[in-house]
Amino acid sequence: MEVSLIFKIAAVGILVSVISQILKHSGREEQAFLTSLAGLLLVLYWIVPYISDLFEAMKKMFEL
Repeated sequence: MEVSLIFKIAAVGILVSVISQILKHSGREEQAFLTSLAGLLLVLYWIVPYISDLFEAMKKMFEL
């Protein structure tokens, strides 16, 4: 895993939490939830290839 990916995930987390708090305090809870969901989906989109590689490596290691 690259270090830049970890920094991107941290940046998205900070940005989403700030935007979510601003939206919650302005009374827009639904939009705050959608912002959090969008951040989660973005991070999952970045991480899924690494998880797939991990399972392929485990499969190859145990010859299943």
